[in-house]
Amino acid sequence: MKLAEKARRIQEVLDRLYPEPAVPLDHQDPYTLLIAVLLSAQCTDKRVNRTTPALFALARTPESMARLTADEVREIIKPCGLSPAKSKAIVGLSKILVERFGGRVPETFEELESLPGVGHKTASVVMSHAFKQLAFPVDTHIHRLAHRWGLSDGSSVERTERDLKQLFPEQDWERLHLQIIYFGREHCPALRHVPAQCPICSWAAARAGIPAPAPGSGPAPARAAPKRAIRRRAKAAGAPAARQPQRRRAARAQ
Repeated sequence: MKLAEKARRIQEVLDRLYPEPAVPLDHQDPYTLLIAVLLSAQCTDKRVNRTTPALFALARTPESMARLTADEVREIIKPCGLSPAKSKAIVGLSKILVERFGGRVPETFEELESLPGVGHKTASVVMSHAFKQLAFPVDTHIHRLAHRWGLSDGSSVERTERDLKQLFPEQDWERLHLQIIYFGREHCPALRHVPAQCPICSWAAARAGIPAPAPGSGPAPARAAPKRAIRRRAKAAGAPAARQPQRRRAARAQ
């Protein structure tokens, strides 16, 4: 199956299962979405949604958040994990929004990614769902499934984003980002996955069940040849095989 045909069939399955996917993080505006996405790093959306009501009851605008201390924010967001770094980022970016952007969330990647705690994925989510700008956010779910389905080689998140943008129409990026996340959670988990029962992996998986390597890790190194095979090759070439270390004798000597 050609890659373009595979992408088209995958999109058909996703459209059938999730015709109108909603953003899973509760929010009211670009600012509350930005804070929720920042909190979701290494945390489930459900836990974020249980945490943000208390935070936004205390401060739901950059102006009110900037008046809080990092310790005050940290006490509320502890359930989300990484609370020391996240609380400093939330207060810090809120102050910058007030001082540099008039209390508004900027609408460019460059400006968003200049904020504390905001990386490319977070900026992409805000650009896509808050401002309806062209973006294809790639989180761990999407990175993993794109590799599992053979849509990207899994070498990096940046490569996965680039490959998916080339495979799917621009007008569908926002919807596909959400559809793949939901599909990964409900049908295509990282562990204990049964490819034969998966609506996509049952026919599309390139290497079903093999997780993508960590971003930046590159392809797996080649495995060393077994020592027995090395001895056979040396004997066939007429060279003496290297003697193996006397592990048991050494162990007794220690």
